Amino acid sequence: MNQPWWRGGVIYQIYPRSFADSNGDGVGDLPGIIEKLPYVASLGVDAIWIAPFFKSPMRDFGYDVSDYRKVDPLFGTLADFDRLIATAHTLGLKVIIDQVLSHTSDEHAWFKESRQSDTNPKADWYVWADPRADGTPPNNWLSIFGGSSWQWDTRRNQYYLHNFLTSQPDLNFHSLEVQEAVLADIRFWLERGVDGFRFDACNFHFHDTQLRNNPPAEVRDTKTVSADNPYGYQTHRYDKSQPQNIAFLKRIRSLLDRYGAMSVGEVGDVNSLPLMAAYTANNDKLNMAYSFDLLTPEFSADYIRRQVEEFETAIQTGLGWGCWTSGNHDSVRVQTRWGHNTPNPLFPKTILAMLLSLRGSVCLYQGEELGLPEAELTFEQLQDPYGITMWPEFKGRDGCRTPMPWQHAAPQAGFSAGEPWLPLPAEHIARSVDVQEHEAGSTLKFYRQFIGWRRKQDALISGDIRFLRAPESVLAFTRSNESGSTLGRLVCVFNLADTPAEFTLPFAATELDGHGLTGTARDGKSLKLQGFGGWFGCVKE
Repeated sequence: MNQPWWRGGVIYQIYPRSFADSNGDGVGDLPGIIEKLPYVASLGVDAIWIAPFFKSPMRDFGYDVSDYRKVDPLFGTLADFDRLIATAHTLGLKVIIDQVLSHTSDEHAWFKESRQSDTNPKADWYVWADPRADGTPPNNWLSIFGGSSWQWDTRRNQYYLHNFLTSQPDLNFHSLEVQEAVLADIRFWLERGVDGFRFDACNFHFHDTQLRNNPPAEVRDTKTVSADNPYGYQTHRYDKSQPQNIAFLKRIRSLLDRYGAMSVGEVGDVNSLPLMAAYTANNDKLNMAYSFDLLTPEFSADYIRRQVEEFETAIQTGLGWGCWTSGNHDSVRVQTRWGHNTPNPLFPKTILAMLLSLRGSVCLYQGEELGLPEAELTFEQLQDPYGITMWPEFKGRDGCRTPMPWQHAAPQAGFSAGEPWLPLPAEHIARSVDVQEHEAGSTLKFYRQFIGWRRKQDALISGDIRFLRAPESVLAFTRSNESGSTLGRLVCVFNLADTPAEFTLPFAATELDGHGLTGTARDGKSLKLQGFGGWFGCVKE
């Protein structure tokens, strides 16, 4: 097909700390990733996305960058990264790296200089503000990680903005010097051969320069934060998602185009779908974007249909493109969040098939191919500052970040020769890679089979999508290369409940095979779907 590789591509996210440890210190690293790249390639994915490995004090485990151009010694060296790029490309894998632009670590040289005075060359590189007359913060903005998003600094006798940890001060993108510096750091990695970037929190780049108070939320945000987080009490009208971001995303796109690189942005906003559309419209900003809409506990056929249809409606007049994901390093694993740890082996298979059948690209998170559930950790085992602050109602992100289980009989399941930074649960070890490699009908084997089958279905990669009327638990739609035509039109039907359901096809269709999805009996146009069963067909002329 004559289209970019990322359009309809499958991206495998690697969380470096927890993927594979080569030196026995209990933390995954770049050489460990290199060793496991043949395994990743065997899944049939198009690219890897590597979470931050840059120099960092690791207070937010790499999302607090102190030097954008250095590899943290915990993960290896620049030479290791260059070897990773070369190895991935040899295996046919593209490499996407995570760029955290909205904020830095407070140990970054830029911030160390900025906080010294209000007259130094980088004085306005971060968001500084005077206190109100009573000494309180300049407005009511809140941090996602709890409390005010303003931190007092005694060097400047001012507050600085931090949308996340107090050790993650926000850059001031209203400064053209900041934009130039950030673009130069992006260029550094482009020169090393990366194929694309995942831009973290990409709608947080700009703030309202008048520092106006956010109004109360009419409906509390429970998509981007947990229900017990006060951040959801506000409509975040002024501290993120500002219109000036559009022009900056165009600058990023112009740079990436010169190197033939792509981009995918994370959009964290309660009203994310229109932003996703705006950020990907007209082929001059991000190539694609994803949001938290499928990372919430809400799970039903109607809910998923509404997310896709709203996005498709928003991009009708543009060239926007979505990227769907049901799990990442910030969300409860889908096996637990949506599946409630069901023992039904069809659940993780149907979720994959459903995601890869929607119109758009897909990000898969390490361990999903094994059907791993969320790890249950004690408070004493937590490492995540977010979870430690919000305990016990919100347990943080450590439960989805535990190490990959490679070999069930090896020490630490083959992840490390030393004590891992987070424990490996027994239920994960029982689902290790080597177990599933030899297990008929395993989730791992299904992932390989389905991704390989999908690669041959042009309609699933580039076609339009049209939903069909269906019973409450059933998600049914067609995918077609020729809008309005029955030629090459595929029918995709998924039962998203653990109880049986029936669906009557509205047209004649031939059943497709080779995808490996089971759990459906057919009688003419009538489909009897088991709990989490699925079916694919091709519409007859």
